[in-house]
Amino acid sequence: MDLIVDTARRRLSFGGADMDCLIGRGGAVPAGTKEEGDGATPLGRWPLLTVLLRPDRTAPPPRLALPWRWLHPQDGWSDAPEDPEYNRPVRHPHRHSAERLWREDGLYDVIVTTAHNTPPAPGAGSAIFLHCRAAKDHTAGCIAVDKPLLLDMLGRLKPGAALDIR
Repeated sequence: MDLIVDTARRRLSFGGADMDCLIGRGGAVPAGTKEEGDGATPLGRWPLLTVLLRPDRTAPPPRLALPWRWLHPQDGWSDAPEDPEYNRPVRHPHRHSAERLWREDGLYDVIVTTAHNTPPAPGAGSAIFLHCRAAKDHTAGCIAVDKPLLLDMLGRLKPGAALDIR
């Protein structure tokens, strides 16, 4: 069962539930026009790959069937198109630009990585995640929902599920 994101309505639907979600500050764009740093959410169907959980703030939900691992303070995600590890997890310190995944604002207490831009094409966008909603009214291109709702969904998702952004 896929997660369906209606970008025009800013709603995510899953298993009969319909909830508010955030998209990128740059709106939604066709995947072929997505660029690093544009703040846009890429339209398309992106398989869900892995779940990253911050151990001091979140426990794995019951029945979590997707592959998962604990986050560590050194975890990052390369956002530098010139980096051979672009759009992949890295460890800090990292010699290229890389987003820090261990954050104090709760945004990345739960991260679901997606197959957007895999294999990576330099500059076509990195770190398009499904993650927790924070105090802002937008993301940098990801999809964000309230943490309790995200944890509930994770307990019901199966391998092969995707984030279908329309």
